[in-house]
Amino acid sequence: MNTTPSNQFSPEMNRVDAPSNQSVAAVSTELVADAEVVNSRRVKEITDNTWLGYDPIAIAQYYSTQPLKVFGRFISIFIPIVNFALGLWLDKTTNKSKANLGKRAVQIRGLLTKLGPAYIKIGQELSTRPDLVPPQFLEELAQLQDNIPAFSNEIAYQFIEEELGDRPEAIYAQISDLPIAAASLGQVYKGKLWSGEEVAIKVQRPGLADSIALDLHVVRTLAIWAQTNFKQIRSNLVSIVDEFAERIFEEMDYENEGRNAERFAELYGGMQDIYVPSIYWKYTGRRVLTMEWITGTKLTNLEAVAAQGLDATYLVEVGVQCSLRQLLEHGFFHADPHPGNLLATPDGKLAYLDFGMMSQVKPYQRYGLVEAIVHLVNRDFDGLGRDFVKLEFLTPDTDLTPIIPALSYVFNSSLGATSTNIADLDFKSVTDQLSGVMYEFPFQVPAYYALILRSLATLEGIAISVDPNFKVLAKAYPYVAKRLLTDPAPDLRNSLKELLFKDGSFRWNRLENLLNNARSSDEYDLNQVINQTLDFILSERGTFIRDYLADEIVRGLDNFGSNTLQSVTHAIQKGIGIKVPTPPVTAQQQSNGLEHIQRIWGILQQTKGFDPAMVLPKIPQILMKSETQSFGQKIASGLTQRMAARLIREVLLQDVPSEIAVNDPLSERRAPQPQLALPTRARR
Repeated sequence: MNTTPSNQFSPEMNRVDAPSNQSVAAVSTELVADAEVVNSRRVKEITDNTWLGYDPIAIAQYYSTQPLKVFGRFISIFIPIVNFALGLWLDKTTNKSKANLGKRAVQIRGLLTKLGPAYIKIGQELSTRPDLVPPQFLEELAQLQDNIPAFSNEIAYQFIEEELGDRPEAIYAQISDLPIAAASLGQVYKGKLWSGEEVAIKVQRPGLADSIALDLHVVRTLAIWAQTNFKQIRSNLVSIVDEFAERIFEEMDYENEGRNAERFAELYGGMQDIYVPSIYWKYTGRRVLTMEWITGTKLTNLEAVAAQGLDATYLVEVGVQCSLRQLLEHGFFHADPHPGNLLATPDGKLAYLDFGMMSQVKPYQRYGLVEAIVHLVNRDFDGLGRDFVKLEFLTPDTDLTPIIPALSYVFNSSLGATSTNIADLDFKSVTDQLSGVMYEFPFQVPAYYALILRSLATLEGIAISVDPNFKVLAKAYPYVAKRLLTDPAPDLRNSLKELLFKDGSFRWNRLENLLNNARSSDEYDLNQVINQTLDFILSERGTFIRDYLADEIVRGLDNFGSNTLQSVTHAIQKGIGIKVPTPPVTAQQQSNGLEHIQRIWGILQQTKGFDPAMVLPKIPQILMKSETQSFGQKIASGLTQRMAARLIREVLLQDVPSEIAVNDPLSERRAPQPQLALPTRARR
């Protein structure tokens, strides 16, 4: 975060008359002096461990005064990395790259672990960057764990006293003798307040800010050098380092984590069977966090979960639904849902922990993700390619010609030749193959997507450990269907139109699929769907749907009337002994929109909350609308035109040559029909 003060205008400065040159010079000198003071304070904050945020310029200025320290750290990093690079070079020159791939992946994981907290975090970040790392390394890097020993209680207690103003024994009624967990950024004690509440006390690791800042400074310097000297590097390495650094500095600020927890509770704590622990702000500072103690079991500990009579599969589904709302509804999401941060509580709820690593998905990105799902369902890979541009994976000038066939291959092979349901997709299979495409082509994975990928991949890993047949997308699609049907946002209205219409034809099977999936979503409001559907159809934007429905109804009624007349005529002819060469087409054989409407009505009847009475009060309002009257006139006019055309064709133009009849639009999809002519009287 850049702490250079923004321009602020006092009442004296906000005047119409222009200041003199002398006053401008004075103001400029004062602003420069203020900036230098702020910057020097910023450098001191880094050394004092009381930073306000990530500032690469201030960090660089601070370490420019300590070249020996920077050089020593650079050597300790450079030597093991060069050794690893030499190993890769030897593999390539001896044609053993493929054989040693697994060995090198394990080696890089061990190397990053030894280099310390910053590099563990960097490795975890790289595990979500298929544009930077070969697919074979991604899975190994994803297994990086914070394997760091605990630090002494004396230092931890000193931090508590510095942050909270008193010794731990005066603040807490009880505190565990040893930390119950230790990680790269801090360690956790179990305690009890004097008011009786059990709490988790999180204390930051000593010297963390200086260590992290130094490592990030070295990495950023290397990124600048690499990006300047290697033009084949596609991604903006400096930007990636800065984005990562901002998150890790936010993660080190425990007050920020407390605010994240409260916002998460506000947005998602009201969901069924979701629990978010409370923050005790009186006992929380930048380096100490006191939050409600959660008694629970890791979802991956199946025996312990089952012993409590809990359904682990159900809790995973709860987690999937919560993640969908995080990603697609509010955009504020938990970016690190590993097994230790998701606990099954004794009362059957899913508790979220550790809110240090959070991220945000902007509205246009959320809608873009839904549009990508629509294009995927439609197998519209041209549209999917454009989505990647819109979502900033590809630059607008990227040639999509070679990329679209690659996307087609990935998703068609994962979805299968016949399936049209996105729920059939295997998320891990898709992401693995897509990683290869992103590494091969000029993709630049945005930071928000990298965290989404990490979040969903971790969640699916937990789900598969609970149920090997669990498919995240199968559980997710009902929510997506619900959003498409109920969200009034113009972007999603367009996505729904694109899903249901293709080349001027309405795809009823898509609508049936959406309704079937949406009705299994817990928050699906059928009354809302009906209201929004009616409002949309009877609005100016719904003109194209009204026209299409009118044509379908006219065609359906015409077919029904025509087939009924044929059936009656056939029965009469058969009764008076006239031989009919071919049986008429029956109403059951004639596929039309009315049959689809009947099936959709059946789906609605089976949907939770359906009540035919909910439509009755709307009927008078609907009938009074001019759009409804115009709709009825169009149907009446269409039927009249069809009846007149049939009368002309079947009665007045019986002897017209067949080639003329071929051009008759009413002859489309019709079977040969017997002519309605009385038998001639037999000659004597």
